[in-house]
Amino acid sequence: MRIELKGIEETDRFGKRLGELVQPGDVICLNGDLGAGKTTLSKSVGKGLGVDEYITSPTFTIINEYEGRIPLYHFDVYRLNHGEDLYDLGVEDYFYGDGVCLIEWAQNIQDYLPDDRLELWIYRTDNPNDRIVELKSFGDRSEFLAKELIK
Repeated sequence: MRIELKGIEETDRFGKRLGELVQPGDVICLNGDLGAGKTTLSKSVGKGLGVDEYITSPTFTIINEYEGRIPLYHFDVYRLNHGEDLYDLGVEDYFYGDGVCLIEWAQNIQDYLPDDRLELWIYRTDNPNDRIVELKSFGDRSEFLAKELIK
């Protein structure tokens, strides 16, 4: 499934909608090149969850936690050398916990992700404010999320 997002406002609405739909235990994977808009989309998801804090990319800390309607666990795994390093962080507590996991650069840890997850592949276009988002669902819950986002 593909969605074309025309401008920053549509991208913001898309992220907010995703934030409104997610439930505890959901895992959302954000993939794309540097500058594709992963962190920008993360900020919009946070708005949809009711997060009041300023959301930044946790590049050096790997995981930032935010309080909203449900907890948001924001990962940036760009700098991980091995997906196995996730277990040192207690990742299973996050994946199967009481919040939603939003993982930037998730393609770097593909083999360690839960079976049910929604992957968003973000692509730039010729217009610097437009994006194409390809949704790939793995499991029943993520398929539901993808269908709701396409509506």
